[in-house]
Amino acid sequence: MSKVDLIVLIVDDDMINLKLLKSMLMKNTKVKEVVQARNGSDAIGVLKSRDDIDLILLDIIMPIMGGLEMLKVVRADDNLRQLPIIVLTTDETKKSEALEFGANGFLMKPIRNNDLVQKIATVLV
Repeated sequence: MSKVDLIVLIVDDDMINLKLLKSMLMKNTKVKEVVQARNGSDAIGVLKSRDDIDLILLDIIMPIMGGLEMLKVVRADDNLRQLPIIVLTTDETKKSEALEFGANGFLMKPIRNNDLVQKIATVLV
C-alpha cells in the first residue's frame, strides 16, 4: 500500500458492522480517517461533498440504495470512476455481479482483520 493517510468510506446499514470495520481500520497505521454511511444514497452524498475519499468498503444488501446500485452510480460518474471499491457481503453469489459492475475487490463477511488489510493493500497499489 503506497498511500498513507487514507480516508476510507464504509457503507453498511448495520451499526455493528460499521463499528467493527471502523475499529479494524483505525488500527491500520495507513488510515487517517473513517467516514460512515448507512446506505448507498447517503454514501453518494458523502462522495459529492468530499473529494478526499481514497477507498470505499461497500456492503451489498442495504435499504434505500443497495451496494450494486451504488456501484453503478459511482462507475458512471467521471469524477468517481477511479475510486477503489471493495464489496463486503455474506452472499458469495453476488461476487461476479459486483466485479462486473466495477468493484475492485470482494470480501466475505464476517470480515477478518488480516483479510481486510491484505485486500486494501492489493487494491491500492
